[in-house]
Amino acid sequence: MKVAVGSDHGGLILKDAVIKHLQSKGYEVKDFGAYTADSCDYPDYALKVSEAIVEGDFELGVLICGTGLGISIAANKVRGIIAAPVSDTFSAEMARKHNNANIVALGARVVGEGLALKIIDAFFDSEFEGGRHALRVGKIKKIESEKL
Repeated sequence: MKVAVGSDHGGLILKDAVIKHLQSKGYEVKDFGAYTADSCDYPDYALKVSEAIVEGDFELGVLICGTGLGISIAANKVRGIIAAPVSDTFSAEMARKHNNANIVALGARVVGEGLALKIIDAFFDSEFEGGRHALRVGKIKKIESEKL
């Protein structure tokens, strides 16, 4: 599976750990930046990762900023993206199983590296269940297409 990963300066260190972790599990990972600790804007990286997923070059993504909130909000502005900001493993699992999220967003100032890697595992080890959840996700997509 191909995974797109991005962060702002606040998520740089955690992003590097997540990339190493994903690679150790056999995922093909592309780092969309940031590459330095210089201050930068999270919407830029949310857009790069989101577009790569929507264009079909990558199946899933990971975005990281200070809280995971701003970067997920920006990603969710891209049609076809369901980015879930999570800080626990149960939410990560449910984001995939029930919401068909294609991006997990983490807050580097909210979760430590150990928990972050467990969240990554919960997200990537889960699959969309479909069924009644497909109907609900379909309604989200309908809102997205009709209200923009």
